[in-house]
Amino acid sequence: MRGEGVHELRYDMERDAVRVVLTDAAGRVLLFHVLTPDEAPDGWWELPGGGIDAGESYLDAAVREIREETGLVLDPAQVSPPAWRRDSTWRSRGKRRLQHEVVVRARVAADQPRVVDGGRTPEEIEDYVTARWWTVPEITESQVRFYPGRLPELLPRFLAGEDIDEPFERWN
Repeated sequence: MRGEGVHELRYDMERDAVRVVLTDAAGRVLLFHVLTPDEAPDGWWELPGGGIDAGESYLDAAVREIREETGLVLDPAQVSPPAWRRDSTWRSRGKRRLQHEVVVRARVAADQPRVVDGGRTPEEIEDYVTARWWTVPEITESQVRFYPGRLPELLPRFLAGEDIDEPFERWN
């Protein structure tokens, strides 16, 4: 693990995960508005994605997560190799999680395609309030909370093709 302080961290769950910067035909980025009254009553906006199952590749997980969370079906060829790596910890439903994430990019040809439930988990159904396609300037200029927390700062660099090895983030 890259971050200082990680070794002293106590957590209930550790997993590998993938996050997807999903862009539409106009370059807008899909984010979910998440509300968890126990941890963040005002919520935040996050990249789609989730845990990588045992025996699953980041690529398979990215395609599966996008299908489950948005109803959109990606061709694996639409998904870039991981170019952003990060470790983070966050608390949800009374459990502290330690997550080792890779971030990939995928593009859809449509302009702001409709997002539907393609097989969300019960927690996602409960927590995901809405989805929205954001322009990059809307993200970089916004004062709302995002996950990853440094998304406004790092997104333009990621989209420009820079490899990012982000320091450890204690998100909440």
